[in-house]
Amino acid sequence: MSQTSKVRVAVIVDLVGSRRHADRAWVHATLMEALRRVNEEIEFDQPLEPTLGDECQARYLSVESAVRATLALRLVLPDELDCRAGIGVGEVEELGRTRYGPLQDGPGWWAARDAIVEAKSREGERDRTLRTWYQVSERLTGSALDEHPPAAMVNAFLLARDEIVSQMSGRSRRLLRHLLSGASQVEMALAEGISSSAVSQNLRRSGAFAVLSSQDQFTSWFGGSVADQAGEQEDRG
Repeated sequence: MSQTSKVRVAVIVDLVGSRRHADRAWVHATLMEALRRVNEEIEFDQPLEPTLGDECQARYLSVESAVRATLALRLVLPDELDCRAGIGVGEVEELGRTRYGPLQDGPGWWAARDAIVEAKSREGERDRTLRTWYQVSERLTGSALDEHPPAAMVNAFLLARDEIVSQMSGRSRRLLRHLLSGASQVEMALAEGISSSAVSQNLRRSGAFAVLSSQDQFTSWFGGSVADQAGEQEDRG
């Protein structure tokens, strides 16, 4: 790689089943709004933006941010749309821009491409609820490799997280998003037009608290905490 290359966390996203929608203009507008919201919420090295077809790319400084972004995008998309993502760690080289978006190359992007292919492949087998996969470039060695979590650990987390989220209703996903952003149960109830007790029951039954806790444990590997940001939701209800 050239001197302009750097180790980054690359993300490639693809909409699931979007071509079945007759209103392609709606799909595009909805995706653009979802990308905007995720970019406002999560710090990036390169923002999530569309490239070719229904594919999008982004680049982050940490695996934690990339993992959060892939979940955030699923949660802001409406019920009619879903997405899969490949997360790759390795060197990335910026080659410029084309009419279809940024032109980049390098082991980091190759790892992300392999990861999204693996995610799609697993969907057709026994991991039907999986939407995200993580891969570290084989070229990453030494201290650069040690700075990033191992693939086995991250993918174990992603398998469990995606299993829960994939089985959530639209309302449950919205409530999970509120939960992760730190909203109180009273605020969630007002947003959904339901009672606080209904919010509490939904969060418990849907597995939202499990997603919050697992995300917090995952984030603690990087020295942070999602729960610190979200607060004690049950007490605030």
